[in-house]
Amino acid sequence: MYILAINGSPNRSGNTVVLLQAVLDAAGEKGVEGRLLHVMDAVKGQKMPFCLACSSPCKEACHEKDAGLKEACDALEGAAAVVLGSPVYFGTVSAQLKAFWDKTRGIRSRKSLVGKPAAAVSVGAARFGGQETTVKALHDMLLIQGMSIVGEGMGDADAGHQGVCGQKPAAEDSYALERASILGRRLAQEVNKAAS
Repeated sequence: MYILAINGSPNRSGNTVVLLQAVLDAAGEKGVEGRLLHVMDAVKGQKMPFCLACSSPCKEACHEKDAGLKEACDALEGAAAVVLGSPVYFGTVSAQLKAFWDKTRGIRSRKSLVGKPAAAVSVGAARFGGQETTVKALHDMLLIQGMSIVGEGMGDADAGHQGVCGQKPAAEDSYALERASILGRRLAQEVNKAAS
């Protein structure tokens, strides 16, 4: 059982990763393993990184010649829970994350993620820099896979909000780091509940 944190940023060690790692660290303290996936690794071997909807239902032809994309999708399907993270790009998710997520149509056809807990993390350059619209876009992506959205609310904290919204530099955003920690505990709680 593991929580898969998906870094939608082109930066492997930037602000989005800081918050995703805080989620995974908190989940780890509750006994749930965390894994980090960088979408740049998943799409880097693609001759055409964007989905062309070449077949319907999706036959995953783009996965056949790219071990990186296949491994990423296998990790996604095998996860007990998912947390999607993206920097704010013009008020929404990064193109890298969208390119990867569009290539998960085969997973949607198999309904492998239906009912699994999922959450969102976003980081912007300013305190009110489009984080909430980005979180809503992330929620839409998760809902279309049939996942159950979890906010960063806990019984021992507060009811939370839609997800973690941070400001760069995320490592100095104590509020966002606190929310990420609560989210990690909440995801671990949901994973443990499903396992029992």
